[in-house]
Amino acid sequence: MEKNKDMILVVEDEEIARKNLTHILEKGGYEVVAVENGSKAINLLRKKTFDLVITDLRMEKVDGLQVLYETKSLQPYTEVILITGFATIETSVAAMHNGAYYYIAKPYKIGEVRRIAREALLKRQLRLGEIDLKETAKKPPGIYGLVGQSSVMVEVQKTIQQIAPTDINVLILGESGTGKELAARSIHHLSNRCEHEFTAFNCGSFSEELMANELFGHEKDAFTGATKEKAGLIKITDRGTILLDEIGDMPLSMQVKLLRVIQEKEVLPVGGETPVPVDVRFIAATHRDLKEDVEQGVFRQDLFYRLNVITIKLPSLTMRDGDIPLLAYHFLSLKSQAMHKNVQDISREAMDLLCQYSWPGNIRELENIIERAVALANGKEITPDFLPEYLSSLSIHTYRQNDSDLPTLVEQEKKYIKWVLEKCQGNKTKAAKIMGINRVSLWRKINRLGI
Repeated sequence: MEKNKDMILVVEDEEIARKNLTHILEKGGYEVVAVENGSKAINLLRKKTFDLVITDLRMEKVDGLQVLYETKSLQPYTEVILITGFATIETSVAAMHNGAYYYIAKPYKIGEVRRIAREALLKRQLRLGEIDLKETAKKPPGIYGLVGQSSVMVEVQKTIQQIAPTDINVLILGESGTGKELAARSIHHLSNRCEHEFTAFNCGSFSEELMANELFGHEKDAFTGATKEKAGLIKITDRGTILLDEIGDMPLSMQVKLLRVIQEKEVLPVGGETPVPVDVRFIAATHRDLKEDVEQGVFRQDLFYRLNVITIKLPSLTMRDGDIPLLAYHFLSLKSQAMHKNVQDISREAMDLLCQYSWPGNIRELENIIERAVALANGKEITPDFLPEYLSSLSIHTYRQNDSDLPTLVEQEKKYIKWVLEKCQGNKTKAAKIMGINRVSLWRKINRLGI
């Protein structure tokens, strides 16, 4: 059953402004009731429930602050946004202190109004418990842990739902920290193998000998110290799903052995003579361009085609318009529960910093920052004071359609990494931690970008 549209009450005494605001919100997919004064707004609030109130501040007789007070009295969980052409520090502080979600000065931008309305409505949803905070924004239902409502993530979720039951091999592409393992777990969770093991193995963390031993297992006395036989991860995962993370880092000789396993559906343990039959679904993941690696001869073409039956490309966080507040509240809930703290909110100013940041470390970096903020917070709200200093000290450039000489994403990433390294005095371990990525990933980016 389709969810009803969110209901927004607009209170604006200027007819043109009222019609414009109504049009902006209706185009955003909301149901809007618009009135021309505060008295009518309060009467409506006594009869009908609204999800959000957007009110002008300066109106005759009953002004926006009175609408705010009455809204919070009559409907405590309804969020209120104040709009005015007379922005002052005093009225702003008074409005926020008395429960306003945000305070926007005229002239405002269409995108700004829609974004803030969306975030205010999300906060209300979380308050009312309409979204399970442990599985925040689980859309469409059944997607394991993948939080996101942006168009690109909805497409990813649809693809996962379509391919999960088919048992075909999958290749997941994406930058470090974009959630490749979560996507793989989602596929397993929705597949016919969900009752059996899911195993994640990082191909970039082991030498060739250790990789063979971990994946294929060994027979007793196969090498010095092998006092008993050991089943490999592929055998242990029989009838389940195995994720080969960072598959692009697997040596060519191991690629040959893996190809045989996929083709013959059997594993030969180290030191063994008799292959062991296995029934495993393979999912591979990498941040690398495997097609380029095939052309350069560092990745086998036949293995690439075996793994790349279907490809899922995970977007970077900056490409997921609107998902940052959703993810931030998701992590806020998880970290607050884990630390046994009662941190419930993210201030408007803090959320603005999160939304403006470029996120080179993607979702993992956002999770680390929220975890840090929850640990430092001494009240119910995360404010900019609890966020890393570099979020507020970075200069933000707003790109317009008529901007010339626009930098590429690669140029922006290179500039950011150099900036962080300078702040950390060249300490790569510290810089990687700040970026929310591991040291190996930072080293690869440094080499790739020629820093």
